[in-house]
Amino acid sequence: MVSRRVLLGCSLLAGRLARTAEPAENVRSSGAAGDGAKLDTAAIQAAIDKCGAAGGGEVLFPPGRYLTGTLRLRDRVTLRLDAGAVILGSPRLADYPVLKDSIPSYTSTYTDRCLIRADGAAEVGIRGPGTIDGNGSAFAGEYKLRPYLVRFISCRGVHVEGVTLRDSAMWVQHYLDCEGVYINDVRVRSRRPHVNNDGIDIDSSRLVRISNCDIDCGDDAIVLKATAATPCRDVVIANCILSTLCNAFKLGTESVGGFDNIVLTNCEVHNTNLAGIALEEVDGGSLGRVSISNVVMRDVGCPIFLRLGNRGRPVTEGDPRPGIGAFSGVTIRGVQATSTTAAACSITGLPGRPVEDVLLDDIRITTQGGGDAALAAREIAERPEAYPEFSMFGPLPAHGLYCRHVSGLSLNRVSLRVVKPDGRPALFADDAENLAISDLKGPGEPAAGALMEFHNVRTARVRETRAVGARQALLRLAGRQCSDIAIAGDDREAPSVVAAADVPSTAWRLIR
Repeated sequence: MVSRRVLLGCSLLAGRLARTAEPAENVRSSGAAGDGAKLDTAAIQAAIDKCGAAGGGEVLFPPGRYLTGTLRLRDRVTLRLDAGAVILGSPRLADYPVLKDSIPSYTSTYTDRCLIRADGAAEVGIRGPGTIDGNGSAFAGEYKLRPYLVRFISCRGVHVEGVTLRDSAMWVQHYLDCEGVYINDVRVRSRRPHVNNDGIDIDSSRLVRISNCDIDCGDDAIVLKATAATPCRDVVIANCILSTLCNAFKLGTESVGGFDNIVLTNCEVHNTNLAGIALEEVDGGSLGRVSISNVVMRDVGCPIFLRLGNRGRPVTEGDPRPGIGAFSGVTIRGVQATSTTAAACSITGLPGRPVEDVLLDDIRITTQGGGDAALAAREIAERPEAYPEFSMFGPLPAHGLYCRHVSGLSLNRVSLRVVKPDGRPALFADDAENLAISDLKGPGEPAAGALMEFHNVRTARVRETRAVGARQALLRLAGRQCSDIAIAGDDREAPSVVAAADVPSTAWRLIR
């Protein structure tokens, strides 16, 4: 027999669930046709408003094609798209009214129109196996003529899960100044060139989780920005598949607010034209406490690009130009990558403002190679105000990793291979201090020149690293500022070090 106490408990639980169950509003009940021809904006917005006025709940989209202009979410309202349901953006720009953002940010200069939008809302979201199609091919021209697909501004508690987002005219998803964002199992298909259709933009937001997403887009796949004065922080990204015509995972370029406490792990990158990992602090602000791990890349333009620059873009046009920012505390571990180009990875700061405290550990990178030894002597312009991209300096003096204006760089278990023989060193360091290099491997085929080249390097330790073959030196030194460089040999042979005439005789030594 079931006791009265258990029955009473079940009754109370059922009552509690009934009281807390959220109401649902079917867009068909509000007059939406869902035939892909009639404009359903007014009917859908009426369903959203009614649901919000009732205290929140779900707005249901049964199978159909719902042609619409701008929709504005209300507090505690979630759009639920059933399988076979498509929210289809209107091809007419007039169906997307100009809306002023509640906070200033540089993105206001890009576009002020959007398909699905919430500003200052709480507990809002989109879920279900349906699709949101921006009809992006209907739009062309400058930023202002191309609406965002999904945009949340200053919202608290945002949940987007299970949907497919496709063919955006501008950024696919933009989360500006939001707190508590959860994006899971979202599929992006928007791979069109030259229309700025980033897959996910997290902008000056906090407490963000992105997981299990599959993104194929024309612009950066997952990009963190700080276009407002506040930082983008406390972000975890895991288990995603990324492919793009631009960068797969990027911090920047807009970075005036900076970045803090960022984690990317267990991701796959393929068919990506620019960098697999691009960290760019160029508009003031501070980038720090970034951890990237367990990333595999196939066919990328350049696996790793780290840049501290001085573009100096402010929050809004006309504001004072910010000063040079800071870049420190980055760990990149467990990366395997193959590149489609001969471009080296790079870590570059500015004179007197180095990139600091970067660790690369367990890194295996194969580039195309084919460069000649003359490139090792090429002068590289500083270009402090240039737009940051891995190709910004042209061919670099290394085939694997080029480092300039860095301090506290640690390289451990780094393998830098090439497909075709390359006359450049695997590693080139210029104006660097406090380097720690352990178990660095270059190409397996013997080559002339040096495995590593240091210019004006101060305080460096090299261990468990050997040249390949008798023709290759371990290290070439140049520059009168070279000092305190210690190279550990082994019992089999002393490492071969070649020093230019301007290098002080006391600049380097062998240790055991």
